[in-house]
Amino acid sequence: PSLFVSSITKNSFSKMVKDMLKPSKADEKRQHKLKRLVQEPNSFFMDVRCLDCFTITTVFSHAQTVVYCSNCSTMLCTPTGGLARLSEGCSYRKKA
Repeated sequence: PSLFVSSITKNSFSKMVKDMLKPSKADEKRQHKLKRLVQEPNSFFMDVRCLDCFTITTVFSHAQTVVYCSNCSTMLCTPTGGLARLSEGCSYRKKA
């Protein structure tokens, strides 16, 4: 009798549950920015439109200071620990 017994049989291999080469966008977003298939930052620049005078100001998504409108001095966003919080009624779009 042999001391080494083969525990792997032909039928013991199964298909992987996830496709590692083509992850879904939701899976990629959940992962850390350095552990994604293609590394990319979580931050972005955005155009924020003022509620009062409708001027557009470029703001960093993780701004660490309060951002005011250049025309009417209305507060556009306030800093938090991560993403900046937009003021009530302000709309934004990501810069391409």
